[in-house]
Amino acid sequence: MDERENTPQTGESGDESGTAGDRSGTTDVDEADDPDNLGADLDDPPSSGTPSRSDRSAPGTDESDSTTDNPTSGDPTDNPTSGDPTDNPTSGDPTDNPTSGDSSLPDPTSIDDVSTDIDVGSGGRDRSSTDVDFDGVVLDDDDENQGLFDDLLSGEPIFENKEVLRPSYTPHELPHRNDQINRMATILVSALRGETPSNILIYGKTGTGKTASAKFVSQELESTSQKYDVPCEVEYINCEVTDTQYRVLAQLANTFIEQNQAVIADRLDRCRELRSTAVDDPSALADTEFAAVEELDARIEELEADADEMEEVPMTGWPTDRVYSTFFEAVDYHERVVVIMLDEIDKLVEKSGDDTLYNLSRMNSELNRSRISIMGISNDLKFTDFLDPRVKSSLGEEEIVFPPYDANQLRDILQHRADIAFKQDALTDDVIPLCAAFAAQEHGDARRALDLLRTAGELAERSQAEIVAEKHVRQAQDKIELDRVVEVVRTLPTQSKIVLFAVILLEKNGVHNINTGEVFNIYKRLCEEIDADVLTQRRVTDLISELDMLGIVNAVVVSKGRYGRTKEMGLSVPVEETEAVLLSDSRLGDIENAQPFVQARFDN
Repeated sequence: MDERENTPQTGESGDESGTAGDRSGTTDVDEADDPDNLGADLDDPPSSGTPSRSDRSAPGTDESDSTTDNPTSGDPTDNPTSGDPTDNPTSGDPTDNPTSGDSSLPDPTSIDDVSTDIDVGSGGRDRSSTDVDFDGVVLDDDDENQGLFDDLLSGEPIFENKEVLRPSYTPHELPHRNDQINRMATILVSALRGETPSNILIYGKTGTGKTASAKFVSQELESTSQKYDVPCEVEYINCEVTDTQYRVLAQLANTFIEQNQAVIADRLDRCRELRSTAVDDPSALADTEFAAVEELDARIEELEADADEMEEVPMTGWPTDRVYSTFFEAVDYHERVVVIMLDEIDKLVEKSGDDTLYNLSRMNSELNRSRISIMGISNDLKFTDFLDPRVKSSLGEEEIVFPPYDANQLRDILQHRADIAFKQDALTDDVIPLCAAFAAQEHGDARRALDLLRTAGELAERSQAEIVAEKHVRQAQDKIELDRVVEVVRTLPTQSKIVLFAVILLEKNGVHNINTGEVFNIYKRLCEEIDADVLTQRRVTDLISELDMLGIVNAVVVSKGRYGRTKEMGLSVPVEETEAVLLSDSRLGDIENAQPFVQARFDN
């Protein structure tokens, strides 16, 4: 056997557990003190006492020969980690080993050599090694892959608080509505005295500040009632959504049940605390309504029974009289004055009649502890014409009319909101007057003016402009003016477009009360012009019904006596704009050629 094969590696200690130190080129440093060697133990052979792989493969060899089969020993010509310091970059000779104890001689080639000897998949890889710059990789990845919203967020925002321009926002000040607000306040102030306020009906067109003013007064009423410790509250219901008697009563009942449960829980806590004190000190009941602990126990049992009886009303399934009685008991549980604000009250009357208003207006004669007042808000000045005379007399005790805003008033409103909504100097001087002028053309709608200003700001922000200019207002005006029905027309199927175009041709040629037969005759001619399949007249009638459902045409079934029934219809959308949308369809572009034939037909 060659002498070199029995010679241990340079720097190798007698203990087999020190092999990790050999690979790193250290000789005298204990592996427990070297953190770089912790991971290398995972690839080392087991410690003494457990047979190593070399022992299992050569059971007859001496322990000193166990390194002959170890890949880290043997012939230096085959083993890059052999003991020859001239060939082994990891040799223990400090003069030739760049990884030895002298750290003042960095050699980049040695780092590459070491990295090639490390098993990438093993757990012994040193995660703190400098062969891979993970931070650099991550930074490069961020630079190359910008997020979708990074560019959009790079610009400075124009808005300070966009919610101020929303219709749902209730401002702390309502310009040019002081008269209406003061009148509402003088009517509702009786609620703070524990009396029943008069019912109020508020009229006005859309965007005249009805709901905002009513909510402002309601907030002031509730805050003042808390200040003077008077039980008074306002319950708001949007009858556009809650449009049936069952839903109105159920929503009110559940609101009061939830409040009653909180009141009962508070009273129970105080009674139980008082009882625990009175058991040890009976004199604690001296200044209370209870003469003995037994009376206090009875009160606790009564409150617990009341809590068990508080059952919420489901949104469907109960008889209406049961819902009404539950609401009646819930509202009359303790003393309070309740103002029920019914926004869009005309929608409730239109959907379910005046039964709800009749029951609510007559409740005060049956209530013992509480009082109810109704505040109705409507933009239909004539909806009371459909009410029962008894309901009309009790409901319309006080009427307040909100007139439309003029251009100067709209300018003040927009300026007041813009000071809060936008950053300083974000608007040019002509933005607010232009928004006010556009809105004043449409009956003084403040909601429309606020939408116009908000949309202009959004368009400016999307284009990454620094300020909102006149061009943004005009773009917003064009965007809002875009008729939604025209968008529906653009997406209609081809057959529906042909039927609609037939109706347009008939209207343009002076035909009124257009019937289904006339539409079908023109429809067949148009199908021939564009080489489309001709549907049956029954199917065309169904397409007309679909157009009626979409609000594009207004179709009414008319009886012709012994001649049967037919549908008479007319357009509900602008003729010129709708025709332009239809002609923008590539298949219907040549349909204009059929117009002279239609004209000749009516001339004859």
